[in-house]
Formats: sequence, C-alpha cells, structure tokens
Amino acid sequence: MKLNPIVTSLLETDLYKFSMGQAIYHQFSDYKTTWTFKCRNKDVHFTKEMLEEIKEQIKAYCHLSFKEEELEYIKGIKWMKESYIDFLRLWKPRFEDFTISDDSKCGLSIEARGTWLNTSMYEIPTLAIVNEVYFRMKYDYKELLESFEEKLVEKMNKLKSGEIYISTFSEFGLRRRLSAEAQEMAVEKLSHLNDNNDCASKFIGTSNVYLAKKYNVVPVGTMAHEWIMCVGQGNHKHNPAYSNWYALDAWVKEYGILNGTALTDTITTDCFFKDFQLTFATLFSGVRQDSGDPMEWGEKMINHYNNLGINPKDKTLLFSDALDFERADKICKRFMDRTKVAFGIGTYISNDTCVDTLNVVMKVTECNNQDVAKFSDTTGKEMCKNPAYVEYLQRCIDWRLKHK
Repeated sequence: MKLNPIVTSLLETDLYKFSMGQAIYHQFSDYKTTWTFKCRNKDVHFTKEMLEEIKEQIKAYCHLSFKEEELEYIKGIKWMKESYIDFLRLWKPRFEDFTISDDSKCGLSIEARGTWLNTSMYEIPTLAIVNEVYFRMKYDYKELLESFEEKLVEKMNKLKSGEIYISTFSEFGLRRRLSAEAQEMAVEKLSHLNDNNDCASKFIGTSNVYLAKKYNVVPVGTMAHEWIMCVGQGNHKHNPAYSNWYALDAWVKEYGILNGTALTDTITTDCFFKDFQLTFATLFSGVRQDSGDPMEWGEKMINHYNNLGINPKDKTLLFSDALDFERADKICKRFMDRTKVAFGIGTYISNDTCVDTLNVVMKVTECNNQDVAKFSDTTGKEMCKNPAYVEYLQRCIDWRLKHK
C-alpha cells in the first residue's frame, strides 16, 4: 500500500449493518448475495495506480478482526443479542469473496459474492476505501482538508447563530467521506455543538459505530434497502410486490418494538403504504425517507398516520436523502409542529470541499441466484443487471397498487 490503512477497525461501518446482520444471522444465514460497485459520475476515471491501492486496502481490511472491547460496545446496544456477538467474535472478512478489476468505463469494477452475512458487511468499508483513495491520489489532499474544515466551521456557525434550525440530526457520511480524518474531525466538532446548551439544533450521533464509540455519541441506524430487497425478493416463492410485508414482519420477529425505523421507498412509498397498516405503523417508532420529494413524502406519511388513527406527533419522520443544512431547515419548518422530525446528513457533512464529490454505490444485485432490484421514489436510481427483471418488478408493483 502507498497510503496508510484506511479502515482500521471492523466497527468502522454503519450501525444498520449490525442491526441487519443480527437479523440475517438468526433468520437468513443461508442466503447468498452478489454486490456490484457502480460509479455514477460520467467524468470520473480510476487510474491503475488507484485500482491497485484500492485492492491492497481491501486486502488489509480483510485481515481485521473484532477486539473484545469493540464487541462489548456492540453488546451494550440494547437490541443486540449475545448469540450474534459470539458470531462476530469469530467473523472475519474474506478477500476471496471479492473480484476487483479495471473492466468498466470508470476503470474500476468491484463485485463481492458469498453469504449475505459476509457480503453485506463489505459495502460500507469498500466505498470508504474507494473514496479516500480517489481523493488522496487525484488531488492535493492537504488543500481539500483545509477546504473541508473551513466549510465545516461555517456550517456550525450557522447552527449556533440560529440562522439554520434542523431539530435533531445525525451524521450519515461514512460511505462517501473525504477521508477517515475528515469524518472524525466532523464528528469530534459536532459532538461539542451542544456543550453549552446554546444551540437549538441537536447533534445526537453518527452512523459510524467506531466514531460513536470514540466520541461517546449515539450510534444511529436500523435498516437499508438491501433488507427489503433480499427478504422480499430473495425467496423465489414470494411475490416481490409484498417485499415490505415480508421484511417488516421479519424485523418485528427480531426486534419487537425496538430498533424500529422503517425504510419506505424500496419498491416505492405508495406500495409501502399497502403493507404499513395499523400493526406495523404502531410497532415502528418512525419511518425514513431516502428518495423523492421530501415535502410530498412528509405530507403523505402524516396523512397515512392520521388515516390509521395514529397521532403523527408520536412518530418520527427521518429524512436522509442528499441533504444539506438549508434543505433540512426548510423541511423542518414544514413539519416540526406536526410530527417529530430528524435528519441523517451524509456527504454534506463528511465530504464538502472545493471539488465535486463521487457518486459511488455498491448495491446488492442478486440474492439466491435471483435478480433483485429497488424502485425508489426517484427515477433512475434503479440498479439491476437484468432489464427483464426490472420490467417484471414494475408490473408486480403496478398490480399491487390496484389491489389489496
């Protein structure tokens, strides 16, 4: 490696990987998945030097194992169970699960195949590695970091002055961060935002479990799209239009009323409403928006709760789609008197510099040798290797929207 190791702890991932991982371990341990990397930027190219560094960084990540103090920290999260902690005690990433080459337009192709238990854990560290290698090798990193810190201080001043009010928010930027150093700087500074109780907006935590532990803030995260996709579409007997029902039912079996923020947009929020009826809407403490128009989504969610006879003020609407503080401020003003509002803010906190960010993703594309896909509330976010499956899923969704 030409750079220092980028991911230095297996805690350095988003909390929802452990939340989903425990449920996978107990209910779907035999599921197999394929994960595929994609760079959505049209003008980005990874050099051969970058590719080799990424490969070596992933190899170094695969030599990590959990330390006992890290496992003790995970065990302290009230919904984590000792049977899963014992599994993590034995778990290590497998470099053999990865295929890394230059066989793509952007010059970087990454695919991971294996058990869902393994491959799910690779997504976040892989993306963190890709981002940091790219920005360190493409630009003057010192200049980027200075730009990052300057912008971060400006943002915090807007919060402290009251120019921006965003209620309660968390940092969600691990997968697209400038670097481990930059994300840690952001979390460390934000962890002191409310020290003197002079800032109306409240920073409560980060999705990065390693940094949550280090800075004694709340680790944040429940489920991702992969949960609904694999649980709902990985079983060949399931109609994928009922993906949300299968996924929410399995989640409740694992956690009961704990850890309950439901992700709404895997096969469109309109289809989600079909299954998010009284029982699930009561059990889950809130819902998360990750695509589409946040104002329209918020109105729909509040109306849905009202139609079910549930007071929206007892539920949390968590917004997490491409937010900056200004956008979050507008959303907050719209809904703060009608429901609990919270924000998960990613790239804007962890990688706001003088250059453009990378739009890179690593998504599950197969489960149990069957295609899977998501249909978010924003057109064009779909990622599937098989166009015929996308058409089939769309027909299923269209049918479901016309039936019970």
